[in-house]
Amino acid sequence: MTPALAVHDLRLLIGGAAVVDGVGFAVAPGEVMALVGESGCGKSLTAHAIMRLLPDAVRQDRGYVALDGDNLSVLSERQMRLVRGRRMSMIFQEPQAALDPLSTVGAQVAEGTGSPLRQARAAVLAMLDEVGIADPARRIDQYPFELSGGMCQRVMIASALIARPAVLIADEPTTALDVTIQAQILDLLRRLAIERGTAIVLITHDMGVVADIADRVAVMYAGRIAETGDTAAIFARPRHPYTALLLAALPRRTDVPRSRLAVIEGRVPAPSEFPTGCRFAGRCPLADARCRAETPLLREVARGHLSACWHAEAVR
Repeated sequence: MTPALAVHDLRLLIGGAAVVDGVGFAVAPGEVMALVGESGCGKSLTAHAIMRLLPDAVRQDRGYVALDGDNLSVLSERQMRLVRGRRMSMIFQEPQAALDPLSTVGAQVAEGTGSPLRQARAAVLAMLDEVGIADPARRIDQYPFELSGGMCQRVMIASALIARPAVLIADEPTTALDVTIQAQILDLLRRLAIERGTAIVLITHDMGVVADIADRVAVMYAGRIAETGDTAAIFARPRHPYTALLLAALPRRTDVPRSRLAVIEGRVPAPSEFPTGCRFAGRCPLADARCRAETPLLREVARGHLSACWHAEAVR
């Protein structure tokens, strides 16, 4: 079966530094794949490259993206505008910056239907209600500055969903929402995948969210994919030290009150500081001379489970 979305060997440069380097993955219809990692790992840049919305400072010099088998890199910008919002949509991380301050909420959500608000009003009201906006009949004619940050986030989600896209990219879609609304939005995304067959790429740093909704996980570190596989398999036995440390840092109900959480020492290196070999070597408890000298490639360590680590079998 042709994947709904396939990313092939994506490489993005800022200056001479590869901020995203050799990233590839595929998402099937009805599947939720989480792209996970710390801030600065290249998750959002990957999402913007998929949508062909990269800032001027970033250049793609290798790889391509296929939507239902169609190579998006050969499309003109005019053709891409017909793809965005219809066949493929994105929920942006900063809704108040993404929304048009001079257009009403309803008019912006209606854009995804291809019809003006007066014709799409019933569909827009239903969508606003579905994403948890109270009193949608009043909110539909308001402007973004009249809404809270959480409400603006929900408007962005409504805009992305109303056209029933085949692929949805959700960049930290619940960061501005309280726990109750977050659960509702995650449930909505899961139902979207199941009922409509939408392929969803969920970008997050929250492993708890991943456990709730994702079928598969791709863990990124410093612009490269460190590990990928089924969510259950990765949570049960991670095969990359970075993934293991991320999971160890999760709070658990069995933790002693006021005990210190585990942390990953150090920080993600800046692109200008990327080392030779494994980019995680400077923070890794298993790193040796080979790790610092040779770049580990993704290899299968179990069925459907890939790790870019020379010591994958030793990870606990």
